Amino acid sequence: MTAAASIAASETTDLRAILGARAIVLVGMMGSGKSSVGRRLAARLGLPFVDADTEIETAAHMTIPEIFAQRGEAEFREGERRVISRVLTTRAPLVLATGGGAFMNAETRERVKELGISVWLKAEPDVLMRRVRKRSNRPLLQTADPEATLRRMLAEREPVYALADITILSSDEPHEVVVGETIAALGDYLGPAAGATAS
Repeated sequence: MTAAASIAASETTDLRAILGARAIVLVGMMGSGKSSVGRRLAARLGLPFVDADTEIETAAHMTIPEIFAQRGEAEFREGERRVISRVLTTRAPLVLATGGGAFMNAETRERVKELGISVWLKAEPDVLMRRVRKRSNRPLLQTADPEATLRRMLAEREPVYALADITILSSDEPHEVVVGETIAALGDYLGPAAGATAS
């Protein structure tokens, strides 16, 4: 192990210790990189990774497009709220990637605040659109003008995403860069706690 790698490993160990039983919860729009960054972040910190959308599909025995089509968005959102609450209550500490609309639910935001640290992966509309075009399983974008829909959703959601504890810009940089920036921001955010622990 190089000296730099040794320092990095020490920093992530300290971060994990200060984090305690709390979860790191990634929020933001579809295409912001929550799952990709979340997996790498969890690996770096030695924590489990959970994708809320995958948990919802497992619980419902249906894909998310199927849930939307057969049960509607309201029932999907209620299932999403229950799943996130259960994961945070029973499986933290972990890194949790949430769906784009999850943080819009006030009860979910309260539970995240109580049991975790929220990280908003903020991406520009053009970046989001380039990413979401690669996948066709986005029920909310099955409209005549997906780009206009995405921009409208972003305008509605950004003020709520901005309530997150930490904001990280998710650009076209490699995911590892975003992971490094997230770890640094978590260190800054948890810094006062580290000081309190030491005193």
